[in-house]
Amino acid sequence: MADTDWNPESYGRFASLRLRPALDLLMRVGDLPEGDICDLGCGAGAMGLILMSRYDGRRIIGVDSSKAMLEKARGTGGYDELVEADIAQWGPENPPALIFSNAALHWLPEHGQLLPRLAGLLAPGGTLAVQVPHQNRAPSHRLWHDLAEQLFPGRFDPGSGPGVLEPVDYHRILSPLGDVALWETEFYQQLPAAGDGHPVRHFTSSTYARPVLQVLDEAETARLVERYDTAMETAYPLAADGSVLFPFRRLFFTLTVR
Repeated sequence: MADTDWNPESYGRFASLRLRPALDLLMRVGDLPEGDICDLGCGAGAMGLILMSRYDGRRIIGVDSSKAMLEKARGTGGYDELVEADIAQWGPENPPALIFSNAALHWLPEHGQLLPRLAGLLAPGGTLAVQVPHQNRAPSHRLWHDLAEQLFPGRFDPGSGPGVLEPVDYHRILSPLGDVALWETEFYQQLPAAGDGHPVRHFTSSTYARPVLQVLDEAETARLVERYDTAMETAYPLAADGSVLFPFRRLFFTLTVR
């Protein structure tokens, strides 16, 4: 079975594409009260220096459960403090002005309880800013689960994979707590040619497919990957140079507590 920790090198292969939604989210954050800036699920620390630049003089705190990712984040010099913690249970020492979470909360269940808990940690007038992939129904994501069930019935529980609610559900959960902005954007990403398989597989295997691949042995993984690559050739045809234009939908929201 695969290592259960994140692989910063594999994840970072598409760092610039993964950073674009984070920057879009940050641009929608308005004025903040006094307090720290918390990068919740900071990963390898791509946003640390950006947050430090925008919020000069404030403490920037990164929180993640992955030792490997935190080690990479430490090397960026973008954080005053890095905390290894389960972000579902994390709590700050002092109420932060901003809890910023880019592409992390979809790994956690029970958003109906999680988001009010996070909002309750904020300083008065503070903001919770979140981006999560909203791609689960697209072939790039759905076929990891469908093919795993076809090839290895019962080996993988889809409920253990990442997931998000519908936008209307997030609005229902968040609107009683403060002022909500909610939107979606579909990013058209040009993925470069890959020498060993379809580019979409390389993009998704380091994130969404991790729970699937962790329950398979090497031979089973090879079999699944072969089937997935074949399916991606139809779903996302390659250009003449081997690259692919890959549409990827993401869901954003900000909540400013009253």
